[in-house]
Amino acid sequence: MNKQKESAAASVILKYLNDQNRPYSAQDVFGNLQREYGFGKTVGLFGAAVKALEQLTQDGKIKEKVYGKQKIYFADQSQFAAVGETDLKTLDSEISELSEKFQNVQQCCRQMEAELKELNSSMTTEEVSLEITALNQECASHQERLEKIKSATNHVAPEDKEKVYNERKFYVKEWKRRKRMVCDLTDAVLEGYPKSRKQFYEEIGIETDEDHMVTVPDL
Repeated sequence: MNKQKESAAASVILKYLNDQNRPYSAQDVFGNLQREYGFGKTVGLFGAAVKALEQLTQDGKIKEKVYGKQKIYFADQSQFAAVGETDLKTLDSEISELSEKFQNVQQCCRQMEAELKELNSSMTTEEVSLEITALNQECASHQERLEKIKSATNHVAPEDKEKVYNERKFYVKEWKRRKRMVCDLTDAVLEGYPKSRKQFYEEIGIETDEDHMVTVPDL
């Protein structure tokens, strides 16, 4: 960094410390100003900022305090007018008022963010219109299908339906009864049979429901 840039950096830092009027470390000053004034992030430029702070201290334009290994820089308070007790109370009152306003604004922002989030998750007018159109088309399709069913002539009479249901119930019961009989008989035979149930079924030619991958339906 040349002399002109060093001087410019020192002027920026001096103005910043005077405007803020609060203590900062060299890292704080560098970090707060690097984006606004293009100080960058390199070690060399950070060193230039440190050099500028030290030069300003030597020139008596700012003050320096050392806490262990940490150096703190702040504006020379002699350049500011003395503040009386009344002025301090007035400033405290202004700070309290501004803090309250700040909290109110923060709360308002949170409410607006919540409303915005809700609005973003809601359907737009165009999306709602398309959804209504799709539902109306679906309703019309179902209505057309219902009318066709009502107008059909091949409806099953209630008595015919009852007859089919009873026949099914009878055959399911018979299926279960005969399967149970076969199981009881084979169990009796297998008590004295030296081979497995599967081998026995294969020898006498019995095919089971499981062989055909079927199960007895429920009633």
